[in-house]
Amino acid sequence: MALPSLPSLDGRRFIMEFSTASIVDPQSPSRFLYHERDGLIWGDYEGDTVTIGHFVGTRIGDALSVTFAHVVAANGEVVTGASDSTVRTAEDGRLRLVEDFRIDGVDHVSSCIEVP
Repeated sequence: MALPSLPSLDGRRFIMEFSTASIVDPQSPSRFLYHERDGLIWGDYEGDTVTIGHFVGTRIGDALSVTFAHVVAANGEVVTGASDSTVRTAEDGRLRLVEDFRIDGVDHVSSCIEVP
């Protein structure tokens, strides 16, 4: 198993920067809390277009693979999917997660940045 080159995500918080799945409200973006232990990743998210969401998956090196489920704020619909993310370092030293995911058969890309 490849070891991560970047630090653990455990206890780190991120906010959504952009997504091709929806317009991100910069005043109230989705917020994510990550946990990590022994290659397992899990966490919660909410805000913007999501009332509540959960994810679980794995980390191998700086690659994350998770499944997720969330409730859409506008209509109460439950959305499920899977994503693959890469942990990167932003220019200012914070961690950034760049994610490729699929919802309803459509491919999307998003980016989240660590909250200092």
